[in-house]
Amino acid sequence: QVQLVESGGGLVQPGGSLRLSCAASGIIVRFSTMGWYRQAPGKQRELVATITSGGTASYADSVKGRFTISRDNAKNTVNLQMNSLKPEDTAVYYCNGRRIVSGVQLESWGQGTQVTVSS
Repeated sequence: QVQLVESGGGLVQPGGSLRLSCAASGIIVRFSTMGWYRQAPGKQRELVATITSGGTASYADSVKGRFTISRDNAKNTVNLQMNSLKPEDTAVYYCNGRRIVSGVQLESWGQGTQVTVSS
């Protein structure tokens, strides 16, 4: 049973920072492709950042230079450091994990954590 639990969301002023964390169980983050997605009210869920098992990170253009994805193999967590936050970053942020099991790609999602950027 895979479980992804996000934490670290909250209310922050424009220009501020937040650090999201995703605690994983039932999946080994260093052997998986892990990602962060977000969904704003009335919009589709969109990719924010991913990190592959090889450690390659990629980002949506809208967050490049401001957000950093990382993983802690010892703690089996994936983190998203968000700096220079903007009101348009307001959304529910979801942790995602993808891995191959017996040739089949399996995908898991967390429940999400709310990030609100407002003065």
